Amino acid sequence: MIRLTGGRIYDPLNGIDGEVRDLWIAGDRIVPPPPPGTAAESFDVSGCVVMPGGIDLHSHIGGGKVTIARLLMAEEHRRHRQPRGDGLRAGSGEVSPSSFTTGYRYAELGYTAAFEPAMLPANARAAHQEMADIPIVDRGAYVVLGNDDLFLNLLAEGAGEDAIADYVGWTLQATGALAVKIVNPGGIAAFKYGQRQLDLDEGAGPWGVTPRRVLHALADALDRLGVPHPIHVHGCNLGMPGSAASTLATIRAMEGRRIHLTHLQFHAYGREGPRGFSSGAPAIAELINAASNVSLDVGQVLFGQTVTASADTMAQFRNASLARPRRFVGMDIECEAGCGVLPFRYKDKSFVNALQWAVGLELFLLVEDPWRIALTTDHPNGAAFTRYPELIRLLMDKDFRDAEFAKLPATVRALSILPSIKREYSLFEIAILTRAGPARLLGLAREYGHLGPGAKANIAVYREDRDRARMFASAHLLFKDGRLVVRDGAILAPELRGAFHRVQPGFDRAIEGRVRSFFETYRDQRLESFVVGEDELSELGAVVTHACCGAPPPPAPARTEARP
Repeated sequence: MIRLTGGRIYDPLNGIDGEVRDLWIAGDRIVPPPPPGTAAESFDVSGCVVMPGGIDLHSHIGGGKVTIARLLMAEEHRRHRQPRGDGLRAGSGEVSPSSFTTGYRYAELGYTAAFEPAMLPANARAAHQEMADIPIVDRGAYVVLGNDDLFLNLLAEGAGEDAIADYVGWTLQATGALAVKIVNPGGIAAFKYGQRQLDLDEGAGPWGVTPRRVLHALADALDRLGVPHPIHVHGCNLGMPGSAASTLATIRAMEGRRIHLTHLQFHAYGREGPRGFSSGAPAIAELINAASNVSLDVGQVLFGQTVTASADTMAQFRNASLARPRRFVGMDIECEAGCGVLPFRYKDKSFVNALQWAVGLELFLLVEDPWRIALTTDHPNGAAFTRYPELIRLLMDKDFRDAEFAKLPATVRALSILPSIKREYSLFEIAILTRAGPARLLGLAREYGHLGPGAKANIAVYREDRDRARMFASAHLLFKDGRLVVRDGAILAPELRGAFHRVQPGFDRAIEGRVRSFFETYRDQRLESFVVGEDELSELGAVVTHACCGAPPPPAPARTEARP
């Protein structure tokens, strides 16, 4: 048994806000305090902040586009090397890190889970195998739907809600996915037929199916199947001036259906100002604050070199000329979706990049409910996940935020309301954004994202520091499944394998007949080799299957204030 004594606990799912309490671990679980005199290994964490292990609900960590990103960033891999030693596997990279480096860096930050948000069905087997090489952290993936030919055919033919739900359920099970991602609904398919932009009510390609119909059909299917996480939506017109109008229209079009808007910063641009590019964050935040069916992650931009990797071929094709270094890969993938990868360098003296930085922070600070917003950089599209500590400081320290804002071009400062926003996030709220909130949004909160008895013993301990970037840059202690895996930034259990998370909703297997016919007619892969088998998944580590019950998440618990 293990005892952590004297730490200040931040456990939002149990309403604990900075109370000094002891935590007890038995095996891989947090347990109630045992009888006095119980023998235990003790860790004195007095003066430290104790939170659940971090959960990143949107980070591109596995799959074909990640592999391409590594190939395009050879110089970066030469600069950032993880030497072999002390049981660690050799690795490299920062914005496109190797599998081993990814796990080590997340653990150093105090994270115990990260989820790949865009797994193409045809690439599911390779994506899972690659993520299985990521040490320490749990993982899972959201399967990409909404642009594949079979789904669009079903919609165009007027297939009923049952058939759509059966196809979605079959795809989730066949690919071992945790949720469903929609990338530019209908737009990737339309791109193949010469369309270079697609708004909410424009027909896509020969199907004539609109993004609105795609969103409704998939949102309704997930509700029918009882999948915990709502549709994970990369909306229309990513990166375009005026994309805020598409975002507002999308929220209204859902008519109360559940939706998670991902990397929303890239969809929050207006057309005002002398350059026709402005922030749409205030209007979007106002609507989200009034719409309880909407959750989001931000996809914060931070300045410096990165690589952008997306299934949105349409957007990446448009940005190809902006690549730095000048490299670009774009492709179609098996009648399912596309892929575009290009290096990019965000510059604080660039008008557009600087405004993107401000827009993301405006969203973080103007959306009122921290339970409906997750801290992300859309790794690596806005910045590497290793820069989360810097982002946390920007949210918690207004003086630091204002000093950074003052460095931006005057043209940007004139268009942003950021200095007028007084809000500073608390440690309790940061624990929601990075732990409790993602656990609830993904349907994991029974065992993950909290520190109550029965929870998995995933516990991050940080040394208190007024410089929040320095504080969150390196966990003092990290326990994963009850095992000490990090001490002061040093990896102690590099061989530990995390669990693999998925859902398995029920569906009518008669849909397999339609799927098989499509494969035999149009695909160069047999259906049997497409499906990821149970034996294959079990080889990847422990498999955690989450219930599909359709119940909405419980209300956020009342806060227990810190004791003096």
